[in-house]
Amino acid sequence: MDIAVLDDYADAALQLADWSALQAQGRVDVDTDHVDDVDQLVERLQPYGAVVLMRERTPFPAAVIDRLDRLRLIVTTGRRNPVIDLAAAARRGIVVSHTDASSSSTVELTWALILAHSRHLVDEVAALRSGGWQSTIGRDVAGATLGVLGLGRIGSRVAEVGRAFGMDVIAWSRTLTPERAASSGAAAVTFSELLSRSDVLTVHVPLNDGTRALLGAEELAAMKPDALLVNTSRGPIVDGAALRDALAAGRPGGAAVDVFDVEPPAADDPLVGIPRVLATPHLGYVTRGGMALFYRGAVEDVEAFLAGAPVRVLAAPDGPGSRP
Repeated sequence: MDIAVLDDYADAALQLADWSALQAQGRVDVDTDHVDDVDQLVERLQPYGAVVLMRERTPFPAAVIDRLDRLRLIVTTGRRNPVIDLAAAARRGIVVSHTDASSSSTVELTWALILAHSRHLVDEVAALRSGGWQSTIGRDVAGATLGVLGLGRIGSRVAEVGRAFGMDVIAWSRTLTPERAASSGAAAVTFSELLSRSDVLTVHVPLNDGTRALLGAEELAAMKPDALLVNTSRGPIVDGAALRDALAAGRPGGAAVDVFDVEPPAADDPLVGIPRVLATPHLGYVTRGGMALFYRGAVEDVEAFLAGAPVRVLAAPDGPGSRP
């Protein structure tokens, strides 16, 4: 079975996993570019029986799935991928498998962004390389209040690091209990308290209908004038236009973002060029360890499918659930 690996920007798939057994049975072609046009994507994928998707980079709706006659298996990196139409895949009898994922890489990047923004590292490094010297005064995280929006696998670990830095940690989500918050060293507060008290507010909720534009104009205006907003989750959780306006109005004082509404963002996306915004190109899960986990899992998924015993199968909506 011929296999297409999409959106491998770093050309890491063949370096970090052993595809030799699959290459002995068919082609394994890796695409390092990104294709937006549906017709072009369908044309490219026509020869393949299996497609490996990097999570949320290339949408896989029914309009694509229904036109790929040879497709028998879709593998997505990570535990979920909302841009795959699972119902369309199930209707066509196509198996959709997922891989495991690491949460530590996003925790680490979250703290890299918080510390880099707080100490103006990008500006200071650029100034030093240009022959300058100290030109800014950083701010301490010790003693500041860290607000964690979403205290799941990633948010809870971000909270624990905040406590290690000597921060007062508060948290909110719709289902958060005081007991659950306390287990991560945080205090559960109301949403309005989270906004008004946080010196650093970091976003760790999944994107869904309930969290889309959760942070809009009203919520951003409720933040402290010198607060830092950090988003390493998904771009649309924060209303992008509202954030640009809020930063221009001076509340919050700055932002560090790793995610965007459209990825890659347009070259003229104003959020990238705002001086008080530290923007990175969705690096949260892009580490050697994280990518190795993805691609080795993808190899396992394809091999299991070819052996007639698919693993880590995602259910279609209203389906029977995932297999072990």
